Amino acid sequence: MKVVLSTLNAKYIHTSLALRYLKAFSQNDFDIDIVEYTIKDPAMNIVSDLYQKQPDLIGFSCYIWNIEETITVISMLKKINPELIIVLGGPEVSYDTEYWMNRLQDVDYIVMGEGEETFHHLLQELHGDRKMYSVFGAAYRKEGRVIINPPRPKLQLDDIPSPHHFPEDVPSLANRVVYFETSRGCPFSCQFCLSSIEVGVRYFDMERTKQDLLYLIESGAKLIKFVDRTFNIKRDYAMEIFEFLIQNHRGTVFQFEITADIMRPEVLDYLAENAPPGVFRFEIGVQSTNDLTNSLVKRRQNFAKLTRTVTKVKESGKIDQHLDLIAGLPEEDYQSFRKTFNDVFELGPEELQLGFLKMLRGTGMRADAEKYGYRFMDHSPYEILGNDILPFSDLVRIKRVEDVLEKYWNAHRMDHTVKYLIREEFSSAFDFFQQFGDYWESRGWQKIGHQLEDLFTRLHAFLVDRGTGRLNWIEGLMKLDYFLNHKYKPRKIWWDFKLDKSAQSHYFRLLADRPESVSEAFASLGIQEKDLHKHVMLEVLPFHLEHYLAAGEMKTEEEHLLIMYFPPDASARPQYFTMSMKSMPLTTS
Repeated sequence: MKVVLSTLNAKYIHTSLALRYLKAFSQNDFDIDIVEYTIKDPAMNIVSDLYQKQPDLIGFSCYIWNIEETITVISMLKKINPELIIVLGGPEVSYDTEYWMNRLQDVDYIVMGEGEETFHHLLQELHGDRKMYSVFGAAYRKEGRVIINPPRPKLQLDDIPSPHHFPEDVPSLANRVVYFETSRGCPFSCQFCLSSIEVGVRYFDMERTKQDLLYLIESGAKLIKFVDRTFNIKRDYAMEIFEFLIQNHRGTVFQFEITADIMRPEVLDYLAENAPPGVFRFEIGVQSTNDLTNSLVKRRQNFAKLTRTVTKVKESGKIDQHLDLIAGLPEEDYQSFRKTFNDVFELGPEELQLGFLKMLRGTGMRADAEKYGYRFMDHSPYEILGNDILPFSDLVRIKRVEDVLEKYWNAHRMDHTVKYLIREEFSSAFDFFQQFGDYWESRGWQKIGHQLEDLFTRLHAFLVDRGTGRLNWIEGLMKLDYFLNHKYKPRKIWWDFKLDKSAQSHYFRLLADRPESVSEAFASLGIQEKDLHKHVMLEVLPFHLEHYLAAGEMKTEEEHLLIMYFPPDASARPQYFTMSMKSMPLTTS
């Protein structure tokens, strides 16, 4: 029996850990191939590729982001080959399984929950006596009826062979995200999350975990994402892995989902002192700072302790933090969510992910939807369309916040500018993103694409339209940010240069003759005049940039020359230097 395991990932760089577990568990007894696609791939291309492999059985891993696309592929495959056996598994079909069996007549079997042993048993019965009633954790049809077998007891995790040692994966490790787990389960009961359904946390053997990590590191993996729901729930286990990775990382980046308010001070101190910069990333689910909301969804969270953790990690400068919010939770109306957003933005995360509540099958929130007046999509991703206190009109506005937040904060294209605007020109971070998002929508920009310079010109148009004061200061920061977005000297800019060509040539001669008048650091670059023309851009700022960056206040008594140096080989980020225009006037007496 030829078996193909497949899924449609959200992006090409993603990989499916589930498929690799299934193959590792069954490959000694069955001929199994793994084939991955993306939700953007044309269905005809996927079907054609799968057909050419001539499988007897195809198993699809199903999630909210791929179920509808997967259904299209299954329908086409069954039309081509009605004898093909289709098996589904994954979180999207593990709940309301009878619904899926009734809706999808082309599906022969569904594997529910933890699938390694169940899938292996299913293959054995298909290859043998076909006693499907014995396959605990599976659903099937018999005489036109859907049969759902009892659940299967949980496996001992170390009975599952490692999913990380397939030779065919090695060539692509450097270019794709590797997903990794050290445990299964979650100790918390958040009602919007599927992880709350599984009781208890089970761990893989530490030595096996270290061996797998070392193999991936030595094989060239560049980004490993730990999928443990709460990586730091067991302090000693987490510390041992942190220590191991610090000693053996070799430049690989590791991302962890942590619960910040239970992070122990000694762990934070250890990371602040020993973590190599840029090697660890933390993803922290805050979701809401509304105490009533958190209690209603059974989410225990101490925001003061969370703040302590996030602040200490940020002050160390070693670890980037990605904080998550969910709009639309119970008793969180527009104003309450505005406060949540501002509370969390104030912590200064490198990335703030704004998501919207999804009524996932199997969760407590879906069961309680009527209680709070929720309306939501019938099909995946089951996103809410409103509730009793947060109408669709408010959700739409918050979506505009999400759009510009992604473009202008999470992408880090204008950090200097956005920080200034939020601090000096708007009542709060939320108000900046909301007002700009509303303006963006009113101009129809959500319907068209954008390039880098468009982001700058559109922000500038918004600031002009609202009559923003001190615009020349803001323009100066925007110019700095624009330059910092380029590896090489940009060929075009979105504003008119303050200096004409003769003035620029004058300053290039002075910079070549007297580089020490800028700074020792600039002089140490040893740039000749001809190279200044090639690799340096000049602009005039109406304030003292270094003083602003150091003290957060504008000194505007005199103009300063901004000197942007772009290394010829782009081996490093562009460097900026400034000097008073008075020290290098255009004319001398």
